[in-house]
Amino acid sequence: MKIDATLTPARLQKKVSRVFELAGQKITALNAAWDPAKGTPVFTVKGQYTSRGWTEWTQGFQFGLAFLHFDATGDEKSLALAKAKTVKYMASHVSHIGVHDHGFNNVSTYGNQRRLMLEGKIPFNQDELNYTELALKVSGAVQAARFSTTAYGPGYVYSFNGPHSLFADTIRSMRSLVVAHQLGHVLMGEGDKPTNLLHRALDHAKTTARFNVYFGEGRDSYDVRGRVAHESIFNRNDGNYRCPSSQQGFSPFTTWTRGAAWIICGYAEQLEFLDTVSGSSLDAAGGRRAVTDLFVKTARATSDYYIDGYAAKDGIPYWDTGALNTHELGNYQARAADPFNHHEPVDSSAAAIAAQGFIRLGNWLAAHGDKAAGKKYLQAGLTVANTLFAEPYLSTNPKHQGLLLHSVYHRPNGWDYIPKGQKVPCGESSMWGDYHAMELALLISRMAEGQYYTFF
Repeated sequence: MKIDATLTPARLQKKVSRVFELAGQKITALNAAWDPAKGTPVFTVKGQYTSRGWTEWTQGFQFGLAFLHFDATGDEKSLALAKAKTVKYMASHVSHIGVHDHGFNNVSTYGNQRRLMLEGKIPFNQDELNYTELALKVSGAVQAARFSTTAYGPGYVYSFNGPHSLFADTIRSMRSLVVAHQLGHVLMGEGDKPTNLLHRALDHAKTTARFNVYFGEGRDSYDVRGRVAHESIFNRNDGNYRCPSSQQGFSPFTTWTRGAAWIICGYAEQLEFLDTVSGSSLDAAGGRRAVTDLFVKTARATSDYYIDGYAAKDGIPYWDTGALNTHELGNYQARAADPFNHHEPVDSSAAAIAAQGFIRLGNWLAAHGDKAAGKKYLQAGLTVANTLFAEPYLSTNPKHQGLLLHSVYHRPNGWDYIPKGQKVPCGESSMWGDYHAMELALLISRMAEGQYYTFF
C-alpha cells in the first residue's frame, strides 16, 4: 500500500460530502422499497437489497445508517426514520441470546441515538435517554452472558457457532459491554453474583489477541506478524485451545481480510475507551500499562500486516490473503486493486472498517506521544478513504440501492452475486459496508471541523 502523506481530513471534505448526499438517496430508496416481512436487508443482488437467513446481524446497520446521515447533514427525515424503526424493530436484538453481534446491532442504533442527544444534536428528552440507556445496559449484559471459560485464565464471548467458537469479529461487540459498564450496569448471575462487564470485555480482548492474532513469535509454522485467524476452536471439556478455523475466509492459515479489519477497528476503539477508565478499574486485569500495551501491540501488528502485507497499492484488500487463485493476480500489491478481475474478489467493506481503525489508532498514538507512528496510521486511513469515496467504489447509480460497491459477504458459501460476464463477485453492496463507509466519512468530517466522536 502506498500511503499518501499529503492527505488531510479537510482535503477529503468534498468527497465526504458526496458520500453523505448519496447516502441520503440510498436510505430513502431502500426504505421505500423494502418489505420488512422479508426480514433484514443484508447485501445487494443486481443492485437491489436482499435478505439472507443466517443471523439477523445487519438490521442495526440499516437504521444506524439513517442516524449517521442525520448526524452528518441534519436531515430530519433520516432522524425520524431511524428513531421510528429502532422502536419498532430493534427490541428483539437487545434480548437476543443467540448471537455475538450486539455491538453491531444495538450500539449502531440505541448507541447513536443516545450519543446524538448527549452531543446536543437532538433535543434532550429524559424519557428517550432512559429508553436508550436501558436498551444498552440490557444488551451489554446479554452479550456478556454468552461466555466460555478457558484453561488459560481469561475466557471469551462465544460466537453463534457455540461455546467452542471464538470469532475475530466479536471484538467490536465488546463496545456493547463497555458502554453498559460505563452506564453502571453489571451482569447478575446465580446467587445474585455480579459480573463486571469491563473485566469481561477485557478477558475477551486478551483471549482474542492470544489465539486469533499472530505476532511473529514462533507460535506455529505459519506465524506471520499481524495475521488473523477468523475463528479459534476450544475443547469445551477442559477449556484447551485446539486449532484455528474459518467460517468466511479461505482457510484457517490465511487471513480473511474483513476479520482482520474487525480486529484493527475493535482494538483501536477500545484504546479510546480505556482513556475514560480509572486506573483502579484496570487493576484486576493487570493494570493500565499491561492492558494498553497488549491492545497497542495487537492493533499495530494487524494494521502493519494490512498496510505492508496484503493491501493493494491504493489501500483496498482482496477478500483473503491466500485464496485459491490469488497467485493468478501476480504482484497485486504493486498496483491498484481491480474489483473486475477474473480471479479473486476485493472486499471494500474490509477497507472501510480498517480505515476507521487506522485513523483512531493514529490519533490515539499521537495523543500518547508517538507522533510518527500516529501519522503513519492516520495517513493510511485517509488514503483508504480517498480510494473508497470515489468510483468505482462509491455507488453513484440512483437505481443501485447500495452505497459502497464491491463488498463481499460469504465467498466460500457462494452467496455473493457474480454479474454476467464476470467470474468473481463484484459491483454489489452490503449493509455493514454501507454503514462503515458512512461512519468513516462522519469521522473524517468531524476531524476536518476540529472535532471528533466516539461512543464513549
